[in-house]
Amino acid sequence: MEGVGAYGGGKAGGAFDPISFAQRPQVILRAVCWLFSIVVFGCISSQGWFVNKKSGKEECLYNGDGNACNYGVGISVIAFLASMGFLAGEYLFEQMSSVKTRKHYVLGDLSFSAFWSFLYFVGFWYLASQWGKSTSPENGYGVNNVQAAIAFSFFSIFSWAGCAFFAFQRFRQGSDAAFATNYEAETSIPTSYPSYPGGPETDQHYQEPPFSAGPNQRGPTDFQAPAY
Repeated sequence: MEGVGAYGGGKAGGAFDPISFAQRPQVILRAVCWLFSIVVFGCISSQGWFVNKKSGKEECLYNGDGNACNYGVGISVIAFLASMGFLAGEYLFEQMSSVKTRKHYVLGDLSFSAFWSFLYFVGFWYLASQWGKSTSPENGYGVNNVQAAIAFSFFSIFSWAGCAFFAFQRFRQGSDAAFATNYEAETSIPTSYPSYPGGPETDQHYQEPPFSAGPNQRGPTDFQAPAY
């Protein structure tokens, strides 16, 4: 396709179009992942903890399991930073002139996105399981926040899986293009070579037929019967 470079990106050195950049599926999904991460760690950080009046200690609303709150906040903060990094990478992807650099970026995107989708899958079940065992807090404190964190952890599974899917498509596109280039290079090798000068092909044409009758020679039609 004209104007498309290695691994589905534009050709290096092309003009940057902010509208087409914002409309890319990869960029849209990255922005969605970034937004979901803000919701998850924001909800848990703001009202995911409460002060137990009996012990006077701060406890997590997810059945008092501090690891659940820390896990949800931890993966979301890293997802927030990673989403910003990959958005910057999408912008710089067009400026990568090296095919190997683009390949490494695509493989890193694929690996990280697939792994973070799995971590959000674990986080969703972890938070949902602990919340199911929790007692209802007084006056419903933080209920909406902890439930929203569970819901957006579930949504993040699919958003990060979508990023991994698009990265896999890019990797396949780059691999297919490399294979096609090598195949065309092999098929362009000539299977036969022209004959050397003065070879058999150049001797197939004669100025006159061989063994033809000359001016002092008799041809096959000049036969005369002998005289006795």
